[in-house]
Amino acid sequence: MDSSWLVQAAQRLAQDSSAYEERAFFQALSQLVLEQEKRIAQAQGEIDGRSWDEQAW
Repeated sequence: MDSSWLVQAAQRLAQDSSAYEERAFFQALSQLVLEQEKRIAQAQGEIDGRSWDEQAW
């Protein structure tokens, strides 16, 4: 899943925002999306690893 466009949009909106609350929200949003991508990749790796583990069959 490529959500780099969302991270870029959130960072751009954070830079353009004048209110602190908006900047904080958009920065947190970009961090959340990056963390979700990392966790999805880890889960996919775990599923792949478990499917190839013949001991667990």
